[in-house]
Amino acid sequence: MEQPTPADRDLSRLRAALARPAPDPSSDFDLNAEVAKLLPPNRVLRPAAVLCPVIARPHGLDVILTRRSSQLKQHPGQVAFPGGKIDATDADARAAALREAEEEIGLPRDAVEILGELPVHETVTGFRMHPFVGLIPPDFVPVPEAGEVEEAFAVPLAFLTDPANRQVHGRAWRGHVRRYYAMPYGPYYIWGATARVLKSLSDLTHAH
Repeated sequence: MEQPTPADRDLSRLRAALARPAPDPSSDFDLNAEVAKLLPPNRVLRPAAVLCPVIARPHGLDVILTRRSSQLKQHPGQVAFPGGKIDATDADARAAALREAEEEIGLPRDAVEILGELPVHETVTGFRMHPFVGLIPPDFVPVPEAGEVEEAFAVPLAFLTDPANRQVHGRAWRGHVRRYYAMPYGPYYIWGATARVLKSLSDLTHAH
């Protein structure tokens, strides 16, 4: 009988995690009750969607992340999932996530197996973000769209879902210190909304 590979074991754990009841929606203000009080209760959030692409490698599953172009007005140079705002032509949030991944890293939308959806996340920039987790072909090679993405890189899923690798950092925001999650990985600073969504995935992975 053929033994399961590390990627097989990772994928089995990931499917089981995504089948569990989802955690509550998350926010860039989760660690900042005093800052959250400054938000207008009638604020209107813009819908967005992102894809957390997982890919099988010999050591297990990796997650493909991007480093956004330093020329962008929103979040220049930051590490992010492929994704963006939901357009009127998108059938739904899932379709938007797949379209954005195709545009940003050349991932054919019909090559993605959606494994599940993570809780919606409110960003500090006013987006209501719908994150999806998708399995992509093992031979996929990202082709970054130069206008939006400076680099696409892989991080082991095991690293991103290990609570020991999660830190809490802070920076000034509107006269307060806004705290946020961060997961530094080599030269990459994974933080903010991306790190918070990955925390939701980690919470599901380690739920009993």
